[in-house]
Amino acid sequence: MGHSEGLHRRSAGLAGWSELAGRRDGLQGAAGLEMRAMAVEFPVVHGHPNRLPFEGVLTLVDVASDKAPSGAKGHRVVLTHAAAEAALPSLLGMAVDYKAGWDGHDARQKCGIITAAELDGQKLMVAGYLFARDFPEMEAKIQGSGLASNLMGMSYELADAHVADMRAQVWTLTRATFTGAAILLREKAAYRSTSFRVKRPASAGRRVAVAR
Repeated sequence: MGHSEGLHRRSAGLAGWSELAGRRDGLQGAAGLEMRAMAVEFPVVHGHPNRLPFEGVLTLVDVASDKAPSGAKGHRVVLTHAAAEAALPSLLGMAVDYKAGWDGHDARQKCGIITAAELDGQKLMVAGYLFARDFPEMEAKIQGSGLASNLMGMSYELADAHVADMRAQVWTLTRATFTGAAILLREKAAYRSTSFRVKRPASAGRRVAVAR
């Protein structure tokens, strides 16, 4: 079972969005790691031509970035676990975007939506859908033009970020609101341990979509 499917399946039967970690101690993973997850419910539509599932590691928490992200004025950053956990609800329903060249952000090129988020140890995992029919070049470029899934990563977009000490060499973010995420080459991301991959569902047969 893929990560995206797993996030949605654990929230099955709950209306709207649901916090799956209602208890303070959260969910316990197989290795005893604390996990917290949230997901937005969507009706199942088999073979939907504009929903291409994706999953990825958006960032790491309590770990300094490998390089300074955009907007950090040259500072590497640390997103605390507490800040990421508090901001999980703000991720749901936010868009993913991409930039030509796969080397940065373009908030106007919104090509999908985040429907689930989970803290698994130091990894902030996300899942959702790309708008495959609206952006057919996405899957083609990622899977068919030499950009193997192991080369792709993600980068978060924030607003209202609070830095504990602006004079510090590495900025510690203690509060923030997620406003979206970018899909880009992993080597271009502030965290090189991020990941991104699409999952093409099995097709029962060829379908033709007609706009009315």
